[in-house]
Amino acid sequence: MKKVAAFITGLVLAFQVQAQQSALPSTSVKDLNGTSIAFNQTVEKGKITLISFWATWCIPCKKEIKNIRGKLADWQKETPEFNYMTVSMDDARATAQVRSYAKSQGWNFPVFQDPNSDLKRSLNFQNVPFTLIVDQEGKIALMHTGYEEGGEDILYEKVKELAAKK
Repeated sequence: MKKVAAFITGLVLAFQVQAQQSALPSTSVKDLNGTSIAFNQTVEKGKITLISFWATWCIPCKKEIKNIRGKLADWQKETPEFNYMTVSMDDARATAQVRSYAKSQGWNFPVFQDPNSDLKRSLNFQNVPFTLIVDQEGKIALMHTGYEEGGEDILYEKVKELAAKK
C-alpha cells in the first residue's frame, strides 16, 4: 500500500511540475524499419497519447507495457480519442533485438527507437521506465519515471481526465 501511495504522490508531483504543458520536441526517432521521423509528428493531433519509454534490459518497463497492452483494447473502446506507443531507449547495437522483441510480443502499436539518446536528452529524463501523456493539442500533460504494479490504471485515469476536458 505504501508503494501505491508513493506512486500516486509521484504522479501528482510530476503532473504539477509539468502543468505548464510544454510542446513535444522535434527530435528525430526511428520506426522499426529504420525510417526517421520527428518525435512531435508521431502523435495524432486530437488524440491523447500515452508513451512508454523502455529498454529490452528493463524488467519493469516490459511489465508496464505488458500490463498496458492487456488493457489497451478496453481502454480504446472506452476512450476512442486515446492512442498508445512506445519508444525504445536501447542503443544502435540493439536495433534488431528491439524489433524481434516487439514482434515476439505481438505488439500492434507504434514502436519507435531513440538509439543515440537524442530524445532522452531533449526530454531531460534519466531512467526508464519513463512515461509521457500527451494531450489532444500535442502538449505534454504528464511526465513520470518508474513503474509499480497497477500504475497503468493511474495513468489511464489521467487519460480519462484529459478526455473529459475537451
